[in-house]
Amino acid sequence: MDHQRVRTGRDSETLALTYLQEQGLKILERNVRCPLGEVDLVARDGETYVFVEIRSHRSACWGMAEESIGRAKKMRVVRVALWYLKHRGLLGMPVRFDVVAVQWMGNDARIRWIPGAFDAQGLG
Repeated sequence: MDHQRVRTGRDSETLALTYLQEQGLKILERNVRCPLGEVDLVARDGETYVFVEIRSHRSACWGMAEESIGRAKKMRVVRVALWYLKHRGLLGMPVRFDVVAVQWMGNDARIRWIPGAFDAQGLG
């Protein structure tokens, strides 16, 4: 296992969580796992439940961090969100899918928050 990659991921999640809290979101859970997959963060923005995928890169040669989320990953996040809502009696609540992209340049990180980066329409 690449320890640098694991540390980058953990550091990126912590930065993203703090950033979203500063933007007024209430973080409900981190690293929600179920048989259908995982979602990095579950938050609330007012009445809206927000499912957040965090992506990070240490090199620009791989493109922008948010570009690494393919259709299959989006479908998994949507399925986990539906599972989460169903198991907590929250079906019918407003939902949003956000991406937080963390681009590392040495020890400095640039954070881009993309509210509503994708939705469940057209993924099924």
